[in-house]
Amino acid sequence: MSAIKRFEGRVAVVTGASRGIGYQVAKALGAEGAHVIAIARTVGGLEELDDEIRKAGGSATLVPLDLKDFEAIDRLGAAIYERWKKLDILVGNAGVLGVLSPVGHITPKVFEEALAINVTANWRLLRSLDPLLRQSDAGRAVFLTSDMAEECKPYWSIQATTKAALDALVHTYANETRSMAVCANLFDPGPTRTGLRAKAMPGENPETLQRPEDVVPALLALLTPSCTESGETFSLIEERLTAVN
Repeated sequence: MSAIKRFEGRVAVVTGASRGIGYQVAKALGAEGAHVIAIARTVGGLEELDDEIRKAGGSATLVPLDLKDFEAIDRLGAAIYERWKKLDILVGNAGVLGVLSPVGHITPKVFEEALAINVTANWRLLRSLDPLLRQSDAGRAVFLTSDMAEECKPYWSIQATTKAALDALVHTYANETRSMAVCANLFDPGPTRTGLRAKAMPGENPETLQRPEDVVPALLALLTPSCTESGETFSLIEERLTAVN
């Protein structure tokens, strides 16, 4: 008897899918039956992901896309509607660190790029894909966040500002969709062995951190139709998934 696939027949969009947590989440969704629409700038990483998903018996559509191309995000929604008429899962994983710097030393270009990718692109995704999530019998949207949104540590203003804005956006969207079959949440994986973490903490031993694949089970749980929590921030702490009110 073949194993039951939790996401059989579901359609999922994953941003930042060419590496790190996005790659592992997309791979796992594909292995569990979802058709994965994988978005990233790095074509090589997307092709490697496609190979892995196909090996697991799944399928994917690769979308090489810079999330600062907002009009392309609008076209993405139209293309998904034309082919599938709905979207079941949205994972907003892509993000940038910017720089660690005193507030007054950050250049406008760096700050505006971080806002564009960490905040505006996610709003454009929701704007484009919201009608499709509403067409699903259980639309699920999860965006990755960070405790920096609340801690506001010195020199981390870009992360603090952009993640706080993202958190407010997602919580508001969740409140707007409470009467529908759509759930939207935030997920903080904690310190994880990713490129963004390495850039922020270059002297840190990556072997002391959890791997991207280690956080996938907790994240997948938020994407299942059986998960009805919405408007929550979930934090992965000591292998336990806890909601932060």
